[in-house]
Amino acid sequence: MTASILIVEDEEQICKALKSILTDASYQVFIATTLKQDEIEASTRKPDLLIVDLGLPDGDGIILLHNVRQYSTVPIIVLSARDSEDSKVVALDAGADDYLVKPFGSNELLARVRAQLCRRAILPDKQDSSAIVLGNVKIDVPSQLITKHDEPVHLTKIELRLLQCLLQERGKILTQRYLLQQVWGPNYVEHPHYLRIYMARLRTKLEDEPANPKFLLTENGIGYRLAT
Repeated sequence: MTASILIVEDEEQICKALKSILTDASYQVFIATTLKQDEIEASTRKPDLLIVDLGLPDGDGIILLHNVRQYSTVPIIVLSARDSEDSKVVALDAGADDYLVKPFGSNELLARVRAQLCRRAILPDKQDSSAIVLGNVKIDVPSQLITKHDEPVHLTKIELRLLQCLLQERGKILTQRYLLQQVWGPNYVEHPHYLRIYMARLRTKLEDEPANPKFLLTENGIGYRLAT
């Protein structure tokens, strides 16, 4: 079945460009130009993915992110001219799954759309999956047994907790603040060095080339993502 995508954008030229790119890639595309219109379209169309601009005429797109996350886990890609690190972190913490800065390339947009749709496709089975394979690493979810090249890998409690957090949201960019709060607790959100140290340890144990990771990826200035 063709995936449906709802674009929430008030700039006519960008809407046309997005619709052309996505339609040519065989996606079904709908348009909303305001927060209010998005509420109607999202509830009636039930899209598989949202592409959202933050600067909407009747309010900030961050409001939309908060509203959607109250009732849905649908993937959301923010498409915005706001290119500051703070803007990206706020959007991701509000519930965005990815953030793309204008101007954008069509190939990059389509790659991010495919990644998010793929992530959504695996979400329903994620809790029931008996094993997850990342290259030469196999993770048996129920037993928490991890092997690399069929040899057991020992993780400390903190390393395992961090890996589990990434696995639960694999494919999604997770901010440093989110990971610190989930793994260490709210008292550690201002201590990003903990996260750097333990990510380096995970890469050493799980990646074939820790200095050039394929799965445990850094999103510069924002956080980390587990590639699927």
